[in-house]
Amino acid sequence: MKEPPWRPGVVRRPAKPERPAKTPLSQAQIVEAALRIVKVDGVDGVSMRRIAAEFDTGPSSLYAHVASKDELLQLMFEEVCGLVELPPLDPARWQEQVREVARSGHQVLLDHYDLARAALGMIPSGPNAMRISEALLTLMLAGGVPSRVAAWAMDRIFLYITADAYEMSLWRGEAYAAAGEIVELGEDLVAYFEELPEDVYPNLRKYARDMIGGGTEARFELGLDLLVGGLDKFVTK
Repeated sequence: MKEPPWRPGVVRRPAKPERPAKTPLSQAQIVEAALRIVKVDGVDGVSMRRIAAEFDTGPSSLYAHVASKDELLQLMFEEVCGLVELPPLDPARWQEQVREVARSGHQVLLDHYDLARAALGMIPSGPNAMRISEALLTLMLAGGVPSRVAAWAMDRIFLYITADAYEMSLWRGEAYAAAGEIVELGEDLVAYFEELPEDVYPNLRKYARDMIGGGTEARFELGLDLLVGGLDKFVTK
């Protein structure tokens, strides 16, 4: 029989503290953690193991909420679509407002490193993505653009902003991390084009600086003007 704990010579052992129960994970927490990672290390830096480590758990606990990395990337893209600002729709300014939506979407993707890569080849079908599609369609239809042209134009605009944002993310890679290196690369390209044989490539040689020069924002705006301004020829009213 054990001695009562109050008797002399009996050493009382303190009870082991109970480990606090872990807060159950949610899909929203997983997506939020993945977005923090992608902004720093890009899509390739996102893994179930790395996300699980942030919550001091194992990767298997994530699969109850996200089936795969592909699904996670889709959820991440859907989440950032919710950050795209939509102006109060004013059909009288439909072309400028289409540009505003495109600029906002482009900037959101730029802010998330190479997440745009996940959107290429994917049909955006989540509520946040569809609200953007609905806004673009509403504006173009109100401007007199035929429904099929408006639908295809919306697809082209999505493709343009995602492809451009993804290309910009490539310049954030290790090889071109410093702005000075980007400038140096530009000057090297100009020099290369200006040394081309004039009898074979007269215009590439002559307009080398026009091809290489200009900021990324100005180039994006030109592409947007070509897409949105080109819709004028289809307007029926």
